[in-house]
Amino acid sequence: MPFSLTPKDQSFYRLFSASAQNLVTATDVLDEFLREHTRRTELADRLRDLEHAGDQSTHAIFRQLNSSFVTPFDREDIYSLASHLDDVMDFVEAAADLVVLTGLGTLPAEMNQQTALLQRAAHITAEAMPRLQTLKDLPDYWIEVNRIENEADKLYRRLLSRLYSGEFEALEVLRLKEVADQLEEAADAFEKVANVVESIAVKES
Repeated sequence: MPFSLTPKDQSFYRLFSASAQNLVTATDVLDEFLREHTRRTELADRLRDLEHAGDQSTHAIFRQLNSSFVTPFDREDIYSLASHLDDVMDFVEAAADLVVLTGLGTLPAEMNQQTALLQRAAHITAEAMPRLQTLKDLPDYWIEVNRIENEADKLYRRLLSRLYSGEFEALEVLRLKEVADQLEEAADAFEKVANVVESIAVKES
């Protein structure tokens, strides 16, 4: 690792951890949202608040990036990591918003399974963020996120197969697919976060 006489800004680790912890809360709320039909409007509002909090965390990282003379790792990687964490939050909030806006009722069980995978990805991402400071014990993190994303892909394809099976009316298929797409995008964004972490670890090793 390159030696520098100029102290590096350590605040990014705290900011990334806060952003990831927000995703833990958001995926937990999403899980409750899918199960609690009568509270969906309330929980969607909660997710919207969390999305705003996520935006604030992202902007704080960008501001810190612009004001820091020496960063702990490449500026491009900091920007990319913050952006992908923000993307996860956007997709999670959008999925719930679509359910409310389109008036969907009982959702396919596969969507609960999609959300369970997102919860798992959120928890291990939040656990990994503090380890950026030492870059230790990170390979298990990105390997597990990759496994989760692969499982999410298979689940998404099974869900599409079910949606197109004739079990649902045509308009409902369109509504449900929009929600499923957002959940799949969230899983993809978690993998992109892990890919950035892997890239940082390789560069700094």
